[in-house]
Amino acid sequence: MTTVKFHRALIVGVGSGLSASLARRFAQAGMTVDLAARNPAKLAALCKETGATAHECNAADPAAVAALFAALDAKGAPDLVVYNASGRARGPIAELDPATVADAIAVGAFGAFLVAQQAARRMLPHHHGAIALTGATAGVKGFALSAPFAMAKFALRGLAQSLARELSPQGIHVAHFVIDGGIRADPATDATLDPAAIAETYWHILHQPRSAWSWEVEVRPFVEKF
Repeated sequence: MTTVKFHRALIVGVGSGLSASLARRFAQAGMTVDLAARNPAKLAALCKETGATAHECNAADPAAVAALFAALDAKGAPDLVVYNASGRARGPIAELDPATVADAIAVGAFGAFLVAQQAARRMLPHHHGAIALTGATAGVKGFALSAPFAMAKFALRGLAQSLARELSPQGIHVAHFVIDGGIRADPATDATLDPAAIAETYWHILHQPRSAWSWEVEVRPFVEKF
């Protein structure tokens, strides 16, 4: 059995839910953690709690993503990268604003490509690393009034599958996580997913022995229908 060890984590698209729980889990394991968001000021409390460093980054901007990774190179490139950014645009197909839809797809899918590309360039020479992509129910079935989100998440799933087939033989574990249900907030209920529990699933999957890697896993509350 190969023992997998990661030292530096980058989470892109950080908020107060799943990304925050992932940051806590990685920091708990002694990893150096970097967080990227359009508004890094909102991450001050999380950075203080975890010792993480926040960076400003528009994940849909190639130059911004390249600059983020270049900045990280100074202290060591991440060997574990999580893409958790997504864009939302809901409404009847006849009424959706094309520019808003384009932005949702850019953040939800194109940004994942940009981040994965920069991560792979740094992991390939070492034949080591992991890229985790956060998906959703919408990536396996599209819902009414949610075409932009479905398009982005379907594209994200395709990206993950393609990357897994390309990069796994070169020692890089690519995993797509289908979050099938709402993520818990206050007040907590059994009908929602506990973000700390999801983070624990990420940790387990990303530490699988390479003889038994998973490229995709679904998580859902026990009451969720599927």
